[in-house]
Amino acid sequence: MTKFINLHTHTFSNLSDVIEVVNQYPWEFDASIPSYSIGIHPWYIYENRLETDLKIIKQKLQLDECLALGECGLDKRIEIPLDLQISVFKQQLELVKETQKPIVLHCVAAYDEVIAIKKEMKMENPMIIHGFSKNEKVAQSLLKNGFYLSFGKYLLRNPDLEKVFTFAPENQILLETDTIEESIYQVYEKAASIKGISVDEMKAIVFTNFSKIFS
Repeated sequence: MTKFINLHTHTFSNLSDVIEVVNQYPWEFDASIPSYSIGIHPWYIYENRLETDLKIIKQKLQLDECLALGECGLDKRIEIPLDLQISVFKQQLELVKETQKPIVLHCVAAYDEVIAIKKEMKMENPMIIHGFSKNEKVAQSLLKNGFYLSFGKYLLRNPDLEKVFTFAPENQILLETDTIEESIYQVYEKAASIKGISVDEMKAIVFTNFSKIFS
């Protein structure tokens, strides 16, 4: 049976028909969660525990239940200096480079920087922009540079995003709930209706992409 994929959530719901990539932070790790991503979010960079956090991430990335690095990335709308964010981001990318595992990215107003870092570091690991909410131009630039786009909250909230989702290539999209109240089933229903296909077809598309990215 093809399962629903929830590419990024902060809540483990333990649904039998859903594979969830639950977001974990090194400083509050929950070993009971069966599949997760782990990373240092740019909002939560604390230099006094950075070394410990990176050590935990390195260790977890070796485990099968750790599916991805993240969420990590860059955010230009916060107080934390961008050069520090870039340094922490790159240190995490160095760790994941030793694996085949993908990266779940948090990116706010720093798409050019993220694309540049991907090129500079010659990243082969799949890179996924989670919670994509931008326009067609930004989407085109990311897709052209080999990023995957994960849609959720803004697909339900912002009608302008429907146009972007309509043209996004089927082999570069994923779906998620992040922190919203709505279920992953509601996200799939919305996504399927925008693409003009059935929920089962949507499931098959996302499952295929997930299988390829998380091989």
